[in-house]
Amino acid sequence: MIVTGKKVLVLGLSKSGISAAKLAKRHGAEVYLSEGKDITEDKLPQIKDLNDLGIHTEYSGHSENFINMAELAVTSPGIPPHSDIIKTLRAKNIPVISELELAYRESNTPFIIITGTNGKTTTTALTEHILSKKLKTKACGNIGFPPCDMADEDLDYFVCEASSFQLEMTKELKPFISVWTNFTPDHIDWHQGLENYFKAKAKVFRQPQAPKYSILNAKDPKLLEFAKEADGEIFMFAGNIGANCCYEKNNEIIFKRNNIEEPVIKLSECPLIGEHNYQNIMCAIICAKLTGIDNNTIKQAIMEFKAPEHRLEKIAQKNGITFYNDSKATNPEAAIVAINSFNNTDVVLIAGGRDKNTDLKEFCNSVKKHIKTVILIGEAADRFEENLKQNGFTNILREKSMEEAIDKGIELHPDVVLLSPACASFDMFKSYENRGEVFKKYVLSRI
Repeated sequence: MIVTGKKVLVLGLSKSGISAAKLAKRHGAEVYLSEGKDITEDKLPQIKDLNDLGIHTEYSGHSENFINMAELAVTSPGIPPHSDIIKTLRAKNIPVISELELAYRESNTPFIIITGTNGKTTTTALTEHILSKKLKTKACGNIGFPPCDMADEDLDYFVCEASSFQLEMTKELKPFISVWTNFTPDHIDWHQGLENYFKAKAKVFRQPQAPKYSILNAKDPKLLEFAKEADGEIFMFAGNIGANCCYEKNNEIIFKRNNIEEPVIKLSECPLIGEHNYQNIMCAIICAKLTGIDNNTIKQAIMEFKAPEHRLEKIAQKNGITFYNDSKATNPEAAIVAINSFNNTDVVLIAGGRDKNTDLKEFCNSVKKHIKTVILIGEAADRFEENLKQNGFTNILREKSMEEAIDKGIELHPDVVLLSPACASFDMFKSYENRGEVFKKYVLSRI
């Protein structure tokens, strides 16, 4: 065990911080958990639980006492690398790693890392679903449980959704498979620049952290170019490129390795709709093939799979209207993916929320091609309306609440009512999950 006998400082009373602290303690470290912010009363039971395990805790600031004794620091994803505490630790030459990195160092289980700006949650869930038919696997990371929670379990693979925040703080993580679904601008403030955001994700595709297999998106120009410098055995998806790839031909998904083609599943048999979901399926197929899963098992698993909550999730169909919850679309790029899934269909789009101030030109272009009516809510409504009108789309309505937006959508009687906000949720909701639940609950109450 790497941490045995060491003094480990864990930053943040988050889910991942608590998980890291408990793993380090189980593995024989002296653990100090430090929360920089004040805590609310509901956090006190968690503090007591940690103290009962012999973990030292503090909150409302990071003390010099905790910092100075640390031999290793484990940071939470919410703490950016340019923060004062990270700068202080680095100035003192104290190694700083992520909870993901700690799980890797303390476990013998190989990792399948799935990253990307969009699509990684569905890809992670589907990959784990397929692999679990033949192997002992668990999905972890952003999709649910921190990997440190299961580092001591007897598993064949971790299937881990990894954010750029987590990958930024890795140093030794060498995945068995690294998947990069796509790359679009996001989290620029946290990384202090687009190139830093790219470099954080690229770490697990290059030496010294190179995987055995790299899986990259052939339709993403940045990743297609990056494939020339990525390490490991390269597999491309969404394009018939090279000897190793996965692509669509004649309405069927084909897996190719060493130039040998294998039909896996027809598009008509896939329960997930849209080109982006076909790409997610291709990623999962490659992962399954590289871990030894047979084609029939892959096909059957895909056919029975249901999309994760809040990701183009079909809620209901009533009186000719189908309702989709895509609340996870917290940026325009994610919303574009959902919008582009609909062709020759009367779609009412509910969008808006807390603005990320990203460029809206491509979003507006997609709306013009695929959406009949846009209903805007939230803080971003003014800017979204202005940009849509500047780009030639004028069929825009404004509502004050999610419920009023849904009522208006039903009143218009389209083929589809799609919630895909293209914004963060925090102006009106606690989280994107809360936003999606409000949408689902009200839709079901109306039908």
